[in-house]
Amino acid sequence: QAQLVESGGGLVQAGGSLRLSCATSGVTFSSYAMGWFRQAPGKEREFVAVISRYGSTTYYADSVKGRFSISRNNAKNTVYLQMNSLKPEDTAVYLCACVARPGMTTTRERDFGSWGQGTQVTVSS
Repeated sequence: QAQLVESGGGLVQAGGSLRLSCATSGVTFSSYAMGWFRQAPGKEREFVAVISRYGSTTYYADSVKGRFSISRNNAKNTVYLQMNSLKPEDTAVYLCACVARPGMTTTRERDFGSWGQGTQVTVSS
């Protein structure tokens, strides 16, 4: 099972940018698709973005399309989430996740087998 550690969260004004990182260990990183989810207070966890094992395929939630960008560096075992044009409704704990099955790319939460602890992103208006 993968161990995932997120970083890069913080407080930012609306319209600003943040870049989240997720360092991964315990698995052959390049064998797995990686994703980002978020959970706001009082709300269910929701899918944000996913990237395939070699980065050739990405999917985004409609709410972040055109503003967020997911990328990965397989040499560094790290996945990133670049967040631009942030809005107050983007405020949430952002969690990195590793798909359970090698080679599979999915947006379904149930298909992710390992999760990080999360990093808080707060966007002020």
